[in-house]
Amino acid sequence: MIKPRSWLPTPLLSILLLVVWLLLVRSLAFGQFLLGAFLAVTIPLATHRFWDAQPRIAKPWLLLRFVLRVLGDILIANIEVAWLIINPRRRLHPHFVEYPLMLKDRFTITLLANTISLTPGTVSANLRMDGKTLLIHALNAKDEAALIAHIRERYEQPLKEIYEC
Repeated sequence: MIKPRSWLPTPLLSILLLVVWLLLVRSLAFGQFLLGAFLAVTIPLATHRFWDAQPRIAKPWLLLRFVLRVLGDILIANIEVAWLIINPRRRLHPHFVEYPLMLKDRFTITLLANTISLTPGTVSANLRMDGKTLLIHALNAKDEAALIAHIRERYEQPLKEIYEC
């Protein structure tokens, strides 16, 4: 008998691929379901050896809280950036900030950089070759130390707890 892990290395990805395929073709016909299932099995099989090892989530409930926090921060940041744009008396302070990383794992650094870029008003611009500093552009950064403290407290520390412990 074939082990499930050998023919289905990432079951959640396979389910996601099947659902996306059915949504793209906008059909629940048996042929489309069969083709989607075939793609959902063969794509992960053909590509899984190129992926990095999946990190272990040490605290899944903390991950859920982190996702909800990020979604809330995205909503609030959208309102703040919209206000900065429509306010005629705005005084923007765009600034590049070198953010010293506490994270060590490439996956968690990527999650942090993506989280920063998803939040309107900030963009991750570069990761130093040594992997210890992230260059961030902020649309309105009056206080560099406050921005670093905010990112460390809201995003980096929870990611460190969730994945690296």
